Amino acid sequence: MEEKSAKKRKVAWGITGGGDQLVETVEVMKQAKKQFEQTVEVQVYLSKAASTVLKYYQLNDELKASFERVYTEVDANTPFLAGWLQQRKFEFLLIAPATSNTVAKIAGKIGDTMLTNAAAMGLKALVPIYIMPTDFQEGAASTRLPKGEIMQLQISREDAEKVRKIAKMQSVFVITKPEEILAIFRKHFGT
Repeated sequence: MEEKSAKKRKVAWGITGGGDQLVETVEVMKQAKKQFEQTVEVQVYLSKAASTVLKYYQLNDELKASFERVYTEVDANTPFLAGWLQQRKFEFLLIAPATSNTVAKIAGKIGDTMLTNAAAMGLKALVPIYIMPTDFQEGAASTRLPKGEIMQLQISREDAEKVRKIAKMQSVFVITKPEEILAIFRKHFGT
């Protein structure tokens, strides 16, 4: 008699329209998937803007080749990520990268997109939400564009305040770089 294989635990990875650290985040998530492939299934949820940005960074095909389940937002409830999080079908929600718009909506408890609605519903069910904001620290910042050029940006006090606000919310954990993602997987799933 064959033993049933253990059911994999699930992670929801949300990508918004932010390009900052997007390439590095995709690479780290591919590592996490490989390292935990026996026990964890990573499902990818793209905001409408993420689809555009992934094409701009020429990552769309790579993402779809690397992850079996990649869904694109139709509206705030389609796909039904919010409901699945509320039913605790996922160990955690990772939103990386998260634009300042997404962060502001989560801080204001506005759930009018698939990922902000998912965060709101997940928080009600005390599902851990890990967020990697593109604009986390006030002041000068730089980001790498798809062809390697560096673009200088100015992060506003208001955007940084929204990050500090979500960091104080129950079950929300702010990370600042993709390398921290592997530690999250180890925390939830062991080494």
